[in-house]
Amino acid sequence: MIPGGWALALLVPAVALLVLATGRLRIHAFLVLLAVALLYGLAIGLPPLDVVRAVKDGFGGTLANIGIVILAGTILGAFLERTGAALSMTRAVLRIVGPSRADAAMNASGAVVSIPVFCDSGYVILTPLNKALAAEAGKPMAVMATALATGLYATHTLVPPTPGPLAASGTLGADLGKVILLGLAAAVPAALAGLLWARLVGGGRRAPGGEGEGAAPARPVPPPERLPGALPSFVPILLPILLILLKSLAELPSRPLGAGPLAGAARLLGEPVLALFSGLAAALLLLVPRRDRKEALGPWTGRAIREAAEILAITAAGGSFGRVLQASPMADFIRTHTAGLDLGLVLPWLMAAALKTAQGSSTVAIITASSILAPLLGPLGLDPALAAVALGAGSMVVSHANDSYFWVVAQFSGMPVGTAFRVFTTATAVQGVTALLACLLLSRIA
Repeated sequence: MIPGGWALALLVPAVALLVLATGRLRIHAFLVLLAVALLYGLAIGLPPLDVVRAVKDGFGGTLANIGIVILAGTILGAFLERTGAALSMTRAVLRIVGPSRADAAMNASGAVVSIPVFCDSGYVILTPLNKALAAEAGKPMAVMATALATGLYATHTLVPPTPGPLAASGTLGADLGKVILLGLAAAVPAALAGLLWARLVGGGRRAPGGEGEGAAPARPVPPPERLPGALPSFVPILLPILLILLKSLAELPSRPLGAGPLAGAARLLGEPVLALFSGLAAALLLLVPRRDRKEALGPWTGRAIREAAEILAITAAGGSFGRVLQASPMADFIRTHTAGLDLGLVLPWLMAAALKTAQGSSTVAIITASSILAPLLGPLGLDPALAAVALGAGSMVVSHANDSYFWVVAQFSGMPVGTAFRVFTTATAVQGVTALLACLLLSRIA
């Protein structure tokens, strides 16, 4: 196998090939991702059987983690659109914030939701509302998608109880309450930076009717007299979020829900798969006529599954690429060449950023970098809580083709791959730098 430095250098042409093939040559992303994963694995000297095994493991592992979530979320979105619930929610939100601030509303909603909910699950849950808002407010889907995705991303990487920052807090011996407060302080400017970047870069050209590049297509809805009310329309979205929140509470080290049946039920019902199916059940209650329920459980569900198939294939292929990268010697190279640097809080940020960009998972980047950093905290004189937040900031940089979240955002929003790189990937870089600056500022006052 070639040295880690060369493996890291080869990542640049691999990503460039992916962008060229999907954007300029219009080759389907599924084929390109698998081809690039195989070619990269062979180029760095992995045995061919190991390359194939990594591709299969990455594909299957990604489907195991979020496959059912994507399917359930797509079906839920179809129910909410066809019943008119998405339109009812949209009108309620626009009455409160106004069309010009619809993207800000989704950015803030994402930041709140992603504290207890994984960002990919949160994106799937909130996509029906986000698409409806984009169409109703006349905003490009690239703006709305990036605004929501960066809001979710900010708290996912910076604020416990999401697994990355929670694990880093334990590894570094940081006070969890302090990490939560500092993480929130860094997440707010990071989320706002993502929103402003989305507005600046993702505007696109306006098409007739107010839709821009990647705008959400119009969907058939019932006549106004059959639209459900705003409150019951929100239940299918809010119920899964609430259940996942209770699961996070049940799993906190302080055990606020105890260790009895209540905590067990919260952990079970808060599993994203079951939580989303509870949302589906709530959506079925919006269908009063029995004929509509038969349509929902038959043709509507069938169409949603067919729509989800492409998303599943591309997202899983992205997982294959990520797994091949994880099998490369890049992580060891990064560990060796960053541990000796004396850069203050920039050091944990740089470690996590390099690992994230190389292998795709923010959680893996935070956990790996925290294990490298732990023995260096004393000699470097770093505050454990600030170091944990700096690791979270670095783990944002950057979300691209080896990150399953990138493909969830691109595919669910309908953004072309090139647009997703131009708007969303660059937004995650801006977020990571912004969070680092916030962390450095907090070090002066914390």
